[in-house]
Amino acid sequence: MSEQNNSENLKIGGEEAADKLEYIMKSGSVISKGAESTIHCLTVIGQIEGHYALGEGQKATKYEHIIPLLVSIEESPEIDGLLMVLNTMGGDVEAGLAIAEMVASMKKPTVSLVLGGGHSIGVPLAVSASRSFIVPSATMTIHPVRVSGTVIGTPQTYYYFENMQDRIINFIVSHSNVSEDHFREMLMRTDQIATDTGTLIDGEEAVRCGLIDSVGGLSDAMDALRGMIDNKKINKGR
Repeated sequence: MSEQNNSENLKIGGEEAADKLEYIMKSGSVISKGAESTIHCLTVIGQIEGHYALGEGQKATKYEHIIPLLVSIEESPEIDGLLMVLNTMGGDVEAGLAIAEMVASMKKPTVSLVLGGGHSIGVPLAVSASRSFIVPSATMTIHPVRVSGTVIGTPQTYYYFENMQDRIINFIVSHSNVSEDHFREMLMRTDQIATDTGTLIDGEEAVRCGLIDSVGGLSDAMDALRGMIDNKKINKGR
């Protein structure tokens, strides 16, 4: 009888593990439960997919999955904080900025960690959290708004690009410690990127210019997030 029960328990445990793995694969996220707090870890990888689906074989983060997930994290009484891990080459500007605005507007403690790369529209995503980290070997590409496909050569088109660029710059400047003048200077450099204007910076440079708060890895980001969660609980109890 006990052998049968053990077999059933193993089967149930295996099903739970399979369900958890499937959840991670579909959502790109995992819930980490500790003794004092529960943290939702969300990954943003590859290209950020917006209104148009990317081709097969390309790793993508779909904004229509991320936005409702952020709503559920914010509303869930079981989740204490969000860790957002970035390794993205950028992607759809409006989709990336929409996700960044969502994270920035959350009341729950949020921390971002840039691993590998936080390029292009990944920059506002990195600074959208309450606290941001970057590993020393990670890089961030800062460049003007790009567009592919047919472009109508009218003044309205250029006004649209300029307004979109200003929206991105204003968001980055208001959610980090980088000055607008310095960011615009990095945006328009011509000696860094062979086929484009812009700047490529590593982890140390990102912190020195005020774009990212601290150089650090996973343990640093987790410690900071747990500290923010503890402080919120203390303030709530007063």
